[in-house]
Amino acid sequence: MRRGKVYEDIAEEYLKSIGYRILGRNVRCGRGEVDIVALDGNTLVLVEVKGGRTEEFGHPAERFSEEKLRRLISCGYEISGGRPFRVDLIVVFGEEVDHIKNVGFF
Repeated sequence: MRRGKVYEDIAEEYLKSIGYRILGRNVRCGRGEVDIVALDGNTLVLVEVKGGRTEEFGHPAERFSEEKLRRLISCGYEISGGRPFRVDLIVVFGEEVDHIKNVGFF
């Protein structure tokens, strides 16, 4: 099993525990892929998941780039059908789960 899937599983369980409704995982769109698509109440949320066990190659959050955000925004417009959406980042580092809401809100 690829390590990224493990981090996505952890992120999905975390999101469910705080009341998000998961709509899909690894959702493909014209400019890439969204790790998790969910609803937070009535708000559509595109979630990028980054994970790691050590900082040998830097903290996992450092791998979230402006280019990745641009691709997620493009996917969001495609997936949302014109309704507002938000981009969140979940970082799984060791045993910690950090949820950064509103990396982008459109």
